[in-house]
Amino acid sequence: MSFSIKKEGGIVVVDVEGQLIVGNRQELKQKVLDELESGERKFLIDFSQTGYIDSSGLGVLVSLSKKIREQGGELRLANLNDDLKTLFELTKLDTLFQIADTRERALNSF
Repeated sequence: MSFSIKKEGGIVVVDVEGQLIVGNRQELKQKVLDELESGERKFLIDFSQTGYIDSSGLGVLVSLSKKIREQGGELRLANLNDDLKTLFELTKLDTLFQIADTRERALNSF
């Protein structure tokens, strides 16, 4: 499991590889919060290489969404596989997050 962060046109893009689970959720949270504290306000989390997100991973995404919005920022998600799309629909989190099919669409939505 790893997270990579890069900036694309003023947007912080986080690639999540593997799974987002209880064992690594704090690492993701800290990386995004560090960027938020340094003044970044636009975030995209790309799940194209993610196979699974557990409930604690979902909790971190909700927490980050709230913190980013409180700071006047925006968070988008991209490239959820079919299982993850179903998970977001079942938990109604698809109504909380702006979710794009592709990284390009997500980047263009800011």
